[in-house]
Amino acid sequence: MSSLVVVPCSRASANQRAGRAGRVGPGKTFRLYTKWAFANELEENTVPEIQRTNLGMVVLLLKSLGINDLIGFEFMDPPPGETLMRALELLYALGGLNDRGELTKLGRRMAEFPVDPMLSKAIIASEEYQCTDEVLTIISMLQESGSLFYRPKDKKLHADQARQNFVRTGGDHFTLLNVWEQWAETNYSQQFCYEQFLQFKSISRARDIRDQLAGLCERVEIVIESNPNTNDISPIQKALTAGYFYNTAQLQKSGDSYRTLKTNQTVYIHPSSGLFNQTPPIKSLLYYELVMTSKSYMRQVMEIKLAWLLEVAPHYFKPADLEQLATGDRKMPKAIGSAGEKGAAS
Repeated sequence: MSSLVVVPCSRASANQRAGRAGRVGPGKTFRLYTKWAFANELEENTVPEIQRTNLGMVVLLLKSLGINDLIGFEFMDPPPGETLMRALELLYALGGLNDRGELTKLGRRMAEFPVDPMLSKAIIASEEYQCTDEVLTIISMLQESGSLFYRPKDKKLHADQARQNFVRTGGDHFTLLNVWEQWAETNYSQQFCYEQFLQFKSISRARDIRDQLAGLCERVEIVIESNPNTNDISPIQKALTAGYFYNTAQLQKSGDSYRTLKTNQTVYIHPSSGLFNQTPPIKSLLYYELVMTSKSYMRQVMEIKLAWLLEVAPHYFKPADLEQLATGDRKMPKAIGSAGEKGAAS
């Protein structure tokens, strides 16, 4: 499971930042930690990104280049074997690899998109549900969601109200879609962003991402259609669930926390979510990412129905398990869903 965890920087990174203070002239560096902490708590070097991130996109790219022996591949910084196996399992579950670890036709289409495999799977699935236009927008906005809104110190209440006005039924994904649609109606106005406390640079980057993804859709022959029934958001929800069924959770009996279906981990809705403290709380949801602070928080949350998991990933979920979850008859299984051991072969 991918998560964002705040960790101290390394000594090498700290020294590099100090060097920037004097790049064009004399400068000073103020370290917000003790000399002892610098010498004893900070790692000497930053762990290479390939050793601490989801390798799904890397594995998909290597497979598309015809590199099948990933275990024997000479990485500059070899990733942990467990991380590599998890990436293979994910791609198998998404349908990007067959049971021999070979790239499928779906996997080749997924490899055309420079985004996380779960997002590329959602884009491809959106064609079936005739909502590619909306899914492209949501995925593009998700890439910039962390820096989209801002709260000036002297206008926090106004900023919070502006953000609340964008909230829509179904979850944060539809809030992002609403932000985009309102911005598009103003012909992508910078003034609109200023009035609504939106970062113009962030939403402009989302627009660039969307244009790029739309061009790639033409390349893989995906017809970009809009949801024909604007009153029914379920096709959009199903398309996103087809890619993000790994990131799903069910409300616990306590009513204030959730448990992830795949890892059985207790998680909470992030306070910035439009679904935070909703009454009654939604029972089943999908999340974009986990953030580890004092608790494990889910960011960018969307309401789903358990039945959709059987529709979009029948190979992964067992009907009996989901039925018992829906009725609350028993405790959640230790690991619901299985991509199979064969999918981890390379």
